[in-house]
Amino acid sequence: MPPTSKRWDIAPPVPHRQLDRLSHVHSLIVQILFNRGVTDPVEVDAFLNGRPLFNDPFRMLGMSQAVERIRHAIRLGESIVIYGDFDADGVTATALLVQALRAFGAQVTPYIPHRVDEGYGLNCDALERIAGWDARLVITVDCGIRSPIEVAHGNAHGLDMIVTDHHSIFRDEDDVEHLPPALAVINPKRQGDPYPFKDLAGVGIAFKLAQALMIAAKREPGVEIPDDAERLDDEPVTLEERDLLDLVALGTVADLAPLLGENRFLVQRGLAELKRPRRAGLQAMMEEARLNPAKVDATAIGFVLGPRLNAAGRLATADTSYRLLTAPDAMTARPLADELGRLNLERQRLTQEMVAKAKAQIEASPSAGNVFLVSDESFNPGVVGLVAGRLTEEFYRPALVAHAGPDEAHGSARSIAEFNITSALDECRDLLRRYGGHAAAAGFTVANENIPLLQARLEEIATRELGGQELSPSLSIDAVVSLSDIDWALQGLLAQVEPCGYGNRQPVLATAGLELAAPPRLVGQDGQHMKLSVRDPNGTGPSARRVVDAIAFRLGAWADQLPRRIDLAYTVEVNEYNGERRLQLNVKDIRPAAEQR
Repeated sequence: MPPTSKRWDIAPPVPHRQLDRLSHVHSLIVQILFNRGVTDPVEVDAFLNGRPLFNDPFRMLGMSQAVERIRHAIRLGESIVIYGDFDADGVTATALLVQALRAFGAQVTPYIPHRVDEGYGLNCDALERIAGWDARLVITVDCGIRSPIEVAHGNAHGLDMIVTDHHSIFRDEDDVEHLPPALAVINPKRQGDPYPFKDLAGVGIAFKLAQALMIAAKREPGVEIPDDAERLDDEPVTLEERDLLDLVALGTVADLAPLLGENRFLVQRGLAELKRPRRAGLQAMMEEARLNPAKVDATAIGFVLGPRLNAAGRLATADTSYRLLTAPDAMTARPLADELGRLNLERQRLTQEMVAKAKAQIEASPSAGNVFLVSDESFNPGVVGLVAGRLTEEFYRPALVAHAGPDEAHGSARSIAEFNITSALDECRDLLRRYGGHAAAAGFTVANENIPLLQARLEEIATRELGGQELSPSLSIDAVVSLSDIDWALQGLLAQVEPCGYGNRQPVLATAGLELAAPPRLVGQDGQHMKLSVRDPNGTGPSARRVVDAIAFRLGAWADQLPRRIDLAYTVEVNEYNGERRLQLNVKDIRPAAEQR
């Protein structure tokens, strides 16, 4: 039997009315943008031409109060602490806000909790230590929205708390929103928040706070700021938005925030800064990774830079990543970059070992059904999220993986499109000590004795939500094209969709009824990958029967089972080798052609 193909979800053709509205845009691009919900001509123009999409930060609820309190703290010389998170989003957000506040003359200190010793988010012991530093103001980044007890604890110890976060907000069964009792809560997902873009990453919200401080300092006309806000009499602030956008791009892409709307514009501008990096730490990290700065794109962040920044928080302390991003010179930065490279290799090794152990648990468990929950005292708590992601990808089921400590387990969850994992955990909150996240990913802490109860409850919820559905990984295909359409002109059109990533995936095309121009060739370790040469036997025109190369990563099992005619789903990419540039297909899935199915 040949390997199993994914379910192909081919997008319906774009309506003729939409094609008429955008007659100046190539029909394939109109189709691709339509598939992503980008339909308004103004939005399409902004998407394709990089038109600014910055929204007024003061439209966010809580922003005016936060700016007023921060400016007051700067005037009085109060100590401010930025309380971050240990992932790439949290670390970049922490570095960004520390840099911005110091530019305004603030006395500011970063605090990033230790993943193992303290866990995710605010914790009461840390806030007590911070209060002992004579700090008066704590600003969270990328955390705090589900920490009402901890925020109240900070208040009780004399700390004014400002929460900036992008994670989902807890709402009870009556859909009543529960916010932490902070001086200001900045999260565009708040009920009634008028800010038009809801999907900023944590670093994106930190940037909006910095942007609001810059606007307040300049007193730009037409911007509503607190009437009693006084002008700062310090030296002129030289900080510019572009000084922070490299960090915004890093955190936004690494945190899988959708690359649409304002995020897309932020990342576009941030990538321009990353291609000519000014931070010594980023220069050192690119050198260690052998990454040409001119070729940095969203893929490079997602697979090269982001994993390195995350590796420190997973296996050691995120302080290493923070110090790299804020390193003053190359001498300081290079050993930090080398350490991140080493940790990233160790992270890869541990992930492979833990995936094997987790799969063995699942296969041995008679209760494994619609949702998987595995825990083990040997699991490294910094890698459990990666393992959960691998299990979800392979089995297409929600997966929760946890490190079991002496009394409680700390874990991460990853889910599928059909199952909101954070909503499911809401229904299990009586069994959990802490939790929070998004529809597709979450973190949780549970007492060891409650693990069987949690697994049973989640299975009940999953059976209710997923029962009767055919659960199989799907592949969204933007359009079906002829192989003769694949040329440099098409590649130029597709480049307009960049930067691609979560929410704006690289366009996937499909071509039916192709035949092999040569036998497939296995490549890579253990023959995991496969190289193909294909042609269209029914092609017409000058490019008829042209042979096109293709690479199929992790699809080597098809090599000796390919039928005579195949359908391919793929992205189009440029392959550079020995100074020669050629187009090739990056195969995402293979299935027998219609007449052979």
